Amino acid sequence: MTRIAYVGTYIPQKCGIATYTHHLRQSIRGAKGWKGIDPVIAVKPAGTLHEMSDPVILEMEKEDRAAYRKLAERMNQSDVSVVSLQHEFGIFGGEAGSYILDFVEHLEKPLAVTFHTVFEEPQEPYKSIQKRIAERSDLILVMNRVAGEFLHKAYGVPLDKIKNVPHGTPEPVPGKRNSVRTDMGWTDRQVVMSFGLLSRGKGLETVLHALPDAVRRVPNLLYAIVGQTHPEVKKHEGESYREELKDLIHRLGLENNTVMIDRYVEEEELVGLLLACDLYVTPYPGLRQITSGTLAYAVGLGRPVLSTPYEYAKDLLADHPTLLLPPGQPEPWSERIASILNNKVEHRRLEKEMLKLGTPMHWRKVGQLHLELFSKLAQNEPVRQA
Repeated sequence: MTRIAYVGTYIPQKCGIATYTHHLRQSIRGAKGWKGIDPVIAVKPAGTLHEMSDPVILEMEKEDRAAYRKLAERMNQSDVSVVSLQHEFGIFGGEAGSYILDFVEHLEKPLAVTFHTVFEEPQEPYKSIQKRIAERSDLILVMNRVAGEFLHKAYGVPLDKIKNVPHGTPEPVPGKRNSVRTDMGWTDRQVVMSFGLLSRGKGLETVLHALPDAVRRVPNLLYAIVGQTHPEVKKHEGESYREELKDLIHRLGLENNTVMIDRYVEEEELVGLLLACDLYVTPYPGLRQITSGTLAYAVGLGRPVLSTPYEYAKDLLADHPTLLLPPGQPEPWSERIASILNNKVEHRRLEKEMLKLGTPMHWRKVGQLHLELFSKLAQNEPVRQA
C-alpha cells in the first residue's frame, strides 16, 4: 500500500490549506479502503505548537530552519512512499517561505507538490524559490490549466510533469438547505452570498452598488457577507473596512437587504450556508487569482454562481461565459443577479448545470485521482534531475 506523508498546515489551524490538506488526506484514505493512517507534518508558527492527540501528526515550528532538513532526513529513513507537499509561500519560514528549500533539497523520496499560488510573471524572491521546488519535484499538481502553462513558460517545467486536478469539494447534504434557511430566517428571502476573510480588494462594493437596482426587481433579495475580518487587516486597521461597508450600506438604503455575519465560519457551517444561498458571487477585481476554494465549494454543492473572470473562475466556468461579469461595473451585476433570481426555470437549470460541473470535484473522486497519481509515482521511482 502506498504510504503518503503530507507536509503543510493542518487542522485545527484556521487556514484554507490546513482544511484542504485534511480533506485530501481523508479522501485518499477513503479511496485506499484501509485502516492505516498516513502521517502529517503540520507547519505552525512559534507559540502555537502543542501536544497533538493524533500520534501521526508531527508539528514543526515554521521559523525553525534546522527542522526542515531534519524532516527530510526523517522522511528518507521512513517507510513513506511519497511526500505530498502543499505549497503556499506564506506558510513556511524564511523570506517568501524559502526554508522549505532545505526540505526539498535533501528529500530522497518521490515528491508531489501542489502549488496553490502560481504567477504568470513571477518576481523575486518568489521566482527562484518556486523554480527550485518545481525542479526538485517529481510531480506537480495544479487546480487550473492555465497554472500549468504559467509554470511551463516561467520555469521551463515539462508539461508531462504537471497534472491538473480539481479542487476538492463537499457533496450536497439532503435536507440541509431547508434546515439552515429556517435557522437563519431566510425562508422568504432570495439570498446572494459572498464568503471569505474580509479585506479590501474583494470587490464587495461592486455588488453593494448593484443591489439598489436589483432590489427594485427582487424585493426579497438579501446579500449575506460572511466571514470575519482578515487577522492581518484587523491588526493594522482594526474594523475600519467593515465600518466603511456598513456606511455604504446605510447610504444606499440597504439595511433590510444585507447582513454581515462577522465570525470565523467552520467548514460544516460554511457548507450549510452555501447550500442555503440562492446565488454565490465572487466579484474579485484582481484577475490573476489562480484558485478559489469557496467558488469551487459553491459549484460542487450545486449553487448558481456569478464571478469576475479571474483565472480560476474563467477556467472553471469556461463553458458558462454568461456567468462571468466584468469587475467594478455594477450595472451588469444588477441585471444578471435579478434575471437569475426572478426566473425559476433559469435558476433551476443553473443548479443542475453547476452540480453536473461540480460532481467530478467531490472529494471522493478527487481522493481517488490523487491516490492513482501517487501510486504511479511510488511505483515508477523516478530519478530527479538536480
